[in-house]
Amino acid sequence: MLKIISRGYFPLLLLMPFLILSSCKKVDEKKVSVDFKERIQMQRDNDFVNKQPLRIAVAAVVSPKETSTYYDEMMKYVSRKLDRPVEIIQKKTYQEVNDMLERYELDLAFVCSGPYVNGHEKFGMELLVAPLLYGKPFYQAYFIVHRDSTIKDIKELKGKHFAFTDPDSNTGKLVPTYVLSKMGETPENFFKEITFTYGHDNSIMAVSKKLVDGASVDGLIWDYYRERRPDFVKDTKVMYKSPLYGIPPVVVHPQTPAGLKKDLKTIFLGMHEDPDGRRILSEIRIERFIVPDDSSYDSVRDMQK
Repeated sequence: MLKIISRGYFPLLLLMPFLILSSCKKVDEKKVSVDFKERIQMQRDNDFVNKQPLRIAVAAVVSPKETSTYYDEMMKYVSRKLDRPVEIIQKKTYQEVNDMLERYELDLAFVCSGPYVNGHEKFGMELLVAPLLYGKPFYQAYFIVHRDSTIKDIKELKGKHFAFTDPDSNTGKLVPTYVLSKMGETPENFFKEITFTYGHDNSIMAVSKKLVDGASVDGLIWDYYRERRPDFVKDTKVMYKSPLYGIPPVVVHPQTPAGLKKDLKTIFLGMHEDPDGRRILSEIRIERFIVPDDSSYDSVRDMQK
């Protein structure tokens, strides 16, 4: 019987000194748990003292420390341009971010494509902007295995230990589930065991260390590591690439004041034209932000159906 783990920890050293989550196997290494800090107060200038902070949520697409590194400079940039303090609220799961946005406890959120589709349908979550990477506002799932693995076809993953990222992730959960459904299979019946890692980098490392036989990860993140930190992915290889899907967007609550939405959109859309903004974007391989079309996410809706 398939065993799905959604909580717990396993002690696997990542590229940085923090650990990946959730496994069914015991190892002898010392356990260290990741601290998912919910709120990170950005350093405030004196001019910000009496101003309400902009609440921005980021689900841990990669592990918490990495996620914070990616977004810290960008949020400082937004704070300066908006002349307003920023409070980063980091959550472990996409669902937690969606729930907070639905309650209007957030002003802005970076979400995955699947959670956007769900939030848009449930409470009218609105697209604000989306990043353009490698010349396109789309991305895809990569199925990865260890570089020494003989697995070359999805069917050969049957009876193996496979890693998903987040239960609501498009590339990390929905895509592999959909691919199996086209084969007349379900993850529960197809895989021997499933682990939720709650981070695409966690899944990559799990494959690298042979704690799992394969994983489905965000192709943009795997490509980012291959380009910037190749040692991190050197023990993995891509054995399947999915079709393209609308890229994870930046979203707001439908009741967000029109003036704030306009200001935020102007800031993001103009980052690539500003030397400081362009430098920040280049660090995370974003060419620029664009205004996305809701129809770009229809393929995700089709998979959910």
